[in-house]
Amino acid sequence: MTAAQSANATTIRLMVLGRRLRDLRVAAGRSFEDAALLLDVAPLTIRRMELARGRWKLPYVRTLLEAYGVPDDEARVFMDLVREANQPGWWHRYRDALPSWFSGYVSLEEAASLIRAYEPHYIPGLLQTEDYARAVLRRGVHDNVREVDRRVALRMERQRLLTGARPPELWVVMDETVLRRPMVPPAVLRAQVDRLIELLDLPHVKLQIMPFEVCAHEGMYGPFHIFRFPHEEISDVAYVENLVGAVYLDEYDDVTNFQEALDRMCAQALPVRSAGAFLAGIRKEL
Repeated sequence: MTAAQSANATTIRLMVLGRRLRDLRVAAGRSFEDAALLLDVAPLTIRRMELARGRWKLPYVRTLLEAYGVPDDEARVFMDLVREANQPGWWHRYRDALPSWFSGYVSLEEAASLIRAYEPHYIPGLLQTEDYARAVLRRGVHDNVREVDRRVALRMERQRLLTGARPPELWVVMDETVLRRPMVPPAVLRAQVDRLIELLDLPHVKLQIMPFEVCAHEGMYGPFHIFRFPHEEISDVAYVENLVGAVYLDEYDDVTNFQEALDRMCAQALPVRSAGAFLAGIRKEL
């Protein structure tokens, strides 16, 4: 997966699993033709599976894992991931308002154990109040009231992730600009800042502010997110959004560049322990 601008939720997970399946085939010394003979299919079917073109048939996957010599415990994990990937996520209900390129993001968010992000423009969606989300969407390109309502509802439902049984660790570096730009009415921003302060009490939420005093840093290229997953079979994924879509990256060198940049930005930003006091100061000015 190098650039998936229009990938949907199912495709994103299967793309990761497809790469793993390819690695297993290569490690087992099997060619496309060898694998195809195992399933009595054309070699093109194996190529399509490894490229995540369409849903996978579970019996096919089980046969290949056995032939590739995958240990039983690892195969069980892999099969569970395939079953999950074959199912539409809960966000499928919002497909009328969800851009196809963003459904992949939601699927990664749901599956991640660690989400790191740099946000220079907005409060991250998982941390937004409903009023803030609605105000931002209305100030954007969304003038359709029903579409805005649907997107706000989706955003609020995504936030259940943070209070669920196994929430991911969310570690955000947010530019001070986000809190200074008059994008929403002061009352909305005050409530939003209050919400951020409340969320700091959650042990799995870390927030760092990049102050104006830091004039130059690597996040100046734009926002990005990095996802890590609880299974070794799935590599880290970096997500970069742009005006017309998004790019998902899982090549090691690409993701490492983002991780190292974010590490350096964390060292430049105010420490996590200072976030509450900084937000309280902002709150007094609103």
